[in-house]
This record gives sequence, structure tokens and C-alpha cells, in this order.
Amino acid sequence: MSTVLPRVTPRKALPREVTPLSLSAAQRSSTHMIASLLLDYPDAEWFARLSVVREGLRGLPAQIVEPIAVFVDAAEAAGSTEWQRRYVLTFDLKRKCSLYLSYYATGDTRKRGTALVTFLEAYRAAGWEFDAPELPDYLPAVLEFSAVSDSPIAGALIASHREGIEVLRAALEGMQSPWADVVRVISLSLPPIDARTRERYLNLVSEGPPTETVGLSFLGNLPPFQPVSQRGETP
Repeated sequence: MSTVLPRVTPRKALPREVTPLSLSAAQRSSTHMIASLLLDYPDAEWFARLSVVREGLRGLPAQIVEPIAVFVDAAEAAGSTEWQRRYVLTFDLKRKCSLYLSYYATGDTRKRGTALVTFLEAYRAAGWEFDAPELPDYLPAVLEFSAVSDSPIAGALIASHREGIEVLRAALEGMQSPWADVVRVISLSLPPIDARTRERYLNLVSEGPPTETVGLSFLGNLPPFQPVSQRGETP
């Protein structure tokens, strides 16, 4: 047996490309709202909403209905305690499985604060505010914004962070995570990726987000992230 340390290792498999679906605005809205609900923490209210998710699948293409139905069946079969355990192991402990979109481009660097302010400004420019304890780049909230807002800002915001979504999808697929089906559905609902975007996200798949950790104390001064609600209206 050789005692020499390995100098080469197998190349990581690249994420599979997906061909975007042709969806109506209503279908895209439903898809993003369903994905938003399913990517949240699976507490008791989350499980209570699964019947609503099943209802929301009506009228959507089979490429969306089938994986989401499989995911919901798996969650119900596993039960809340096991599903919560899997959720924490997946999203709270792995850098490439972050649900915070700006993290993929900026990591724990000083640029993160600027990126978060950009999200807040995008919501406000479209006439929306927040009211929950998350940061504004939280993927379920960005999806909710896309689902409920008719402003072109909503579509531009999620499209501008496509690299993060693709890195997340690649990581979840590599782990054979049930949440991979949910993120793949998001990819199916978005416009095609151009060559430059694909190159950027493949680099992120290989290298991961930046890791500088200095200069982040100002993040505590940002308003808490909250599910989007239109100013002056009940969501």
C-alpha cells in the first residue's frame, strides 16, 4: 500500500444544466411562492401549509409538479423532527448551501453589507417593506417578492443572483438532498443562463464563496429581514 499523500483527486462533477420552461406570469408566480414556502424552516406551520402547496400545483407543468409532489411526500413521511434535523444539517452547516444569496458573491467580507443594502433598496423601490427576523437576501423572501410583486425590479433582483441559486442547486444535487428538487424548479422558472454567468457560477462551485471575515460589525445595524409586505397594505 502506498503511503504517499494523493497529489491528484477526482474532478468534481459539474452541475447538470437545466432547460428553462416557458411559463406564464401566473405560473412563474405560483412556482416561486411554492418554492418560497418549501425553503423556509419546517416548523409546525410549515407542515400545515403543505396542503396549500399541493393545491398550488394545479395548472403547473409536470416538470414542476412531479418533483415538488415527491418532496412534499418525503417531508410528510419523515415527520417534523427528522425533517427539521435534515434542514439544519443542510442549510445551517454548509457554506455552499446558504439560503442567503449575496453570500455566494461576497462571502463573509466587507462587501456583504453593501450587497444587503442593495436588496433593501430594491424592495423599497418596488414599494415593499419587511417584517421578520431575516436578512433581505434570504432566498425564500426574494422568491416571495418575485411571486407577489408585478414590478420588473422583482424579476431583475432574482435574475441578478442566478449564480448563487446555481451554486446552491449544485451543492444540493451533489448531496442528493431532497431540497435539490425545490431549487431545480426555481432554475426551471428563470431565464436561460448566458456563457458568462455559467462561467462565474462554475467557478463558485469549485472555489466556494469568499472567506474574509473582517469588517462585518456594521451588519448589526441593518433592519431585520422580514417577509415582504407592500407598504400600507396587509400581505
